[in-house]
Amino acid sequence: MSNDNENQPEENRDEKEKQSPDSAFKGVGGEDALVEALKQVIDPELNINIVDLGLVYGVERSEENSAKVNVSMTLTSPACPVGPQIIQQAKMALERLDDVDEGNIQLTMTPPWSPECMTDDARDELGIF
Repeated sequence: MSNDNENQPEENRDEKEKQSPDSAFKGVGGEDALVEALKQVIDPELNINIVDLGLVYGVERSEENSAKVNVSMTLTSPACPVGPQIIQQAKMALERLDDVDEGNIQLTMTPPWSPECMTDDARDELGIF
């Protein structure tokens, strides 16, 4: 059986792999350990982790220093009352990993969060079908 990625140019193959269903979360690749650390951060209002909620848009190590992790994420609303708490917990969750010295959380409201960002498991937990 052939690999669908074999015949594609390398840049297209990398992009496809980042968006594969095997990816840690929708549309974003990331090291499993980093993603698992972020899954420990629970939105206290919804009682679901920030990864499954679709709040995390990107996770990557800095090219200059692999011990620095940059996360692009959003909140369910710009006025989210627990936003500062979630951001601080995400930073701390990453920095608890042995190979991470600094977690840098970049908050963005673009694109805005919507329930479509959630994983199927999160939607099921909230009763959204």
